[in-house]
Amino acid sequence: QVQLVESGGGSVQAGGSLRLSCVISGFTERTYCMGWFRQAPGKDREGVATLDSGGRTTSADSVKGRFTISKDNAKNTLYLQMNSLKPEDTAMYYCAAGRFSWVPCGARPKSTYNYWGQGTQVTVSS
Repeated sequence: QVQLVESGGGSVQAGGSLRLSCVISGFTERTYCMGWFRQAPGKDREGVATLDSGGRTTSADSVKGRFTISKDNAKNTLYLQMNSLKPEDTAMYYCAAGRFSWVPCGARPKSTYNYWGQGTQVTVSS
């Protein structure tokens, strides 16, 4: 049984930092995509950053230079380091894992990710 459990969200002022964690269990695929997504109230869920099994990463234009995705394989944990946070980063953040696909992770639709966490709330005040 695959489980993804996020943590690390909270409330910060603009300009602050947070690090989100996603502990992954039961996911044994050797070729995969992993990603962070977010959903603000009244908006669609959008991709924030992805990482594939080869270590390649992508990030949305809105977070480039501020957010960094990484993975600690020994701890089976996916991270999202978020710096220089802005009020528009306020959202529920989700991690997701997808089995092998011919579509590169950065172009992979969110509907094709197989497993999702429950989310962690990030609130940035001005």
